[in-house]
Amino acid sequence: MTNLIAKPRRGRPPKAAVKKQDTRAALIRSGLEHLTEIGFTASGLDKILRKVGVPKGSFYFYFSSKEVFGHAVLNNYANYFAKKLDSCLLDTSFSPLQRIRNFVEDAKQGIAKHQFKRGCLVGNLGQEVDAIPESFRPVLIEIFATWQQRIASCLREAQATGELSQDADCDALAEFFWIGWEGAVSRSRLEKSTQPLDKYLELFTQGLPK
Repeated sequence: MTNLIAKPRRGRPPKAAVKKQDTRAALIRSGLEHLTEIGFTASGLDKILRKVGVPKGSFYFYFSSKEVFGHAVLNNYANYFAKKLDSCLLDTSFSPLQRIRNFVEDAKQGIAKHQFKRGCLVGNLGQEVDAIPESFRPVLIEIFATWQQRIASCLREAQATGELSQDADCDALAEFFWIGWEGAVSRSRLEKSTQPLDKYLELFTQGLPK
């Protein structure tokens, strides 16, 4: 009996599939640029599509809605930022508290590189959460939670090395770090200066129980 089930083709995926993946990735990059600068509600699809060279009518070939597109951009940013955090906070060639300082220094370079136009996408979306689809709220909360876990873990290492008091509440300090950080980033963009980030780090580290 002839086998009617087609066997999967080996080798490279079809060119059309590769092109779709490449275009989808380019749209996400363009979306990330716009959303970090002006937010979700103010970002129109026209400019995002124009930069990639995709006709407006073709957008829904890649994403079923602007909401789905926004989630794809947010997921991409969250993965990127998690890797950036890990590259700093897991670098055992530095002391735990110095790793946090290194993260801040890296962030300062990034925000200055983009001329203070781009902020934190998670923070931006958090500020406009009542104006965007409700589906974003739990995702944003979860992202902040994972960032807090990373800082808390680094602070526990600081406890183990004697940089931080054993009585310190690392989870509460990590939550406080991100609450203050988003405000410092916003102020930095407003003033077009990294000074608010420096001041925030200085006061945060000074306030840590030794």
